[in-house]
Amino acid sequence: MIEAKIPTINMDNTVHFPLGQKKGLRIVFMGTPEFAVASLHTLVEAGCNIVGVITAPDKAAGRGMELQQSAVKKYALEKGLLILQPEKLKDLEFLKELRSLQADLQVVVAFRMLPEVVWNMPPMGTINLHGSLLPQYRGAAPINWAIINGEKETGVTTFKLQQEIDTGDILLVEKITIRDDENAGELHDEMKEVGAALLLKTVRGFIEGSLKETPQIQSADPKHAPKIFTETCKIDWNKPVEEVYNLIRGLAPYPAAFTFLDGKKLKVYKASKELSNSSKAGEYKTDKKTTLQFACTDGYINILELQLEGKKKMNVEDFLRGYRFAEDK
Repeated sequence: MIEAKIPTINMDNTVHFPLGQKKGLRIVFMGTPEFAVASLHTLVEAGCNIVGVITAPDKAAGRGMELQQSAVKKYALEKGLLILQPEKLKDLEFLKELRSLQADLQVVVAFRMLPEVVWNMPPMGTINLHGSLLPQYRGAAPINWAIINGEKETGVTTFKLQQEIDTGDILLVEKITIRDDENAGELHDEMKEVGAALLLKTVRGFIEGSLKETPQIQSADPKHAPKIFTETCKIDWNKPVEEVYNLIRGLAPYPAAFTFLDGKKLKVYKASKELSNSSKAGEYKTDKKTTLQFACTDGYINILELQLEGKKKMNVEDFLRGYRFAEDK
């Protein structure tokens, strides 16, 4: 009987492969945006054997409509990793190439939904890193919705992919506290690093055979994280201050909550809240120097960073210095 050469984990969390074994657990990584780069980087730096990277096809963007590479592709090119960019995940030629990589395990971070023929291909299965404490906030925008809903805590979860989205058995979980003034962009940056560390810990668990799979049990009152649409971003000033404040945080810096000022669209990137007796909901007050605030049902939202339609993003002082309100025209 031939003894299998299993990778071991060093004290510094790097993966060490036994003498004579240049390669270890064969991993295919799937991801597209910058959020996924942190995870891929962590696996690469730990010495994991990434035999292929699957990412989105290049897309035309910008004024010149030049082809733009995904953040994951740019990183993979820097590291000399094999890259596949299928238009369709059920394409026979792509499936043939994917099988040829002979992956033991597939890792998915911020990628599209996989068909069963893909996620069920490797013998160890496919694991996904999700930006919430599953089973809560399944869906496309868990970071945004956790803040929009005023959560004080969220986290990251690794789980085994199954047929229905975000429903597979949980592997590992790491909790994250949400600060009262934290926006989605800040939480995203914190979560990508915490998630990358958890993902490496999960891969280590596969190597060591120490992982325990826990089935998800959905609560009677599940919270969802659907895709963000334009109507989601429109501020309803007939809501309490806290709800509006959380909406602004949950959509900053992108796609940003918005309202209208003198008939023009006004994106709000940063604000503070003020509980008090307010005037009619939706009406604004300004000293035309440092303060621009909109009334909610129980107070005011003080706008701190904004962008008026056709203008650049700026702080409120700079905006007020150059803006002429309709009443002054």
